[in-house]
Amino acid sequence: MDKLLYVSMTGARENMLAQQVHANNLANATTTGFKTDLEQARAMRVLGDGYESRVYSMSERPATDTTSGTLIQTGRDLDVAINGEGWIAVLGPNGQEAYTRSGELQINAANQLVTGSGLPVMGNGGLPVVIPPAEKIDISGDGTVTIRPLGDNATDLVQIDQIKLVRPEPGAFYKGEDGLMHADNNQVLPPDPTVSLKSGYLESSNVNAVAEMTSIINLARQFEVQVKMMQTAEENSSAAANILQLS
Repeated sequence: MDKLLYVSMTGARENMLAQQVHANNLANATTTGFKTDLEQARAMRVLGDGYESRVYSMSERPATDTTSGTLIQTGRDLDVAINGEGWIAVLGPNGQEAYTRSGELQINAANQLVTGSGLPVMGNGGLPVVIPPAEKIDISGDGTVTIRPLGDNATDLVQIDQIKLVRPEPGAFYKGEDGLMHADNNQVLPPDPTVSLKSGYLESSNVNAVAEMTSIINLARQFEVQVKMMQTAEENSSAAANILQLS
């Protein structure tokens, strides 16, 4: 009896955790550069003394779907999108280098080039890109940042820095709790000159909203089944207790 109750109880719990993954994906369906989190469930044996006759359910996030989203033209000078494979290096909230494809760039109060969420964009020199006061800012395909300084002639252009673009090895990348991508063992990846940007574009999320909604509905039905199994286990236990009382 306890086996049925244990399986249904853990199954219902893991259904709720899996719902969080798909709900988060659906909530970020319009987030620039967001990558879909994958989710799967499997049965695990309960380890301990005696024969391992009990199992429990476990949901996990085995990987992230890093396929490219659709490029949307904005015409804004500071909007950039990765053209093909690759990532933009940023300074994460923990002070370590991380990677994103969110190219909705802007300039903060410290004249740093930052993402839409305020993370400083890293240059090839290992420091955040700093933009002096300028009349115009251009970001080329290789990430080179060029400005026309304030007060200078229109033909006087100055190269400020180059945005660090990387291309990690397959399977050596994971999404952290901060929503950014990180290299294994928090390694700092070297710049890759083959990665290119497309200025005036943004990459949309690669979330399939219909698939995520379908998964949420399916998990909700599974949760209902698990609850009914727990109710059945309780009814069977009560019936068995009544039979023992009669005997």
